Amino acid sequence: MATEFVRVCKVTDIPEGERRWFEFEEETIVVFNVGGRFYAIADVCTHDGGPLGDGELDGYEVECPRHGARFDIRDGSVTQLPAVVPVPWYRTMVEGDDLFVESPDVW
Repeated sequence: MATEFVRVCKVTDIPEGERRWFEFEEETIVVFNVGGRFYAIADVCTHDGGPLGDGELDGYEVECPRHGARFDIRDGSVTQLPAVVPVPWYRTMVEGDDLFVESPDVW
């Protein structure tokens, strides 16, 4: 199946160091702007299903506000327990002023 990218916003809608949530049919994703690059992950901690996007961002790691599990927003990998399963992550693409995210609905 071919990868489908969906336009989610203008690049300027997510300033440096900020994040924004987007609703898809099956999943909510959160997009982070770190150093002018965009990273998208599912807004769910794989440890307990809680919202991950509200967590503190330290460099490229986001910390779940419930139990402190940490994930790398660049690839979804777990960087700190109690989570052991990576969080789904999605590729991003910038075309002109528009930001596109790999659609989680085609997974």
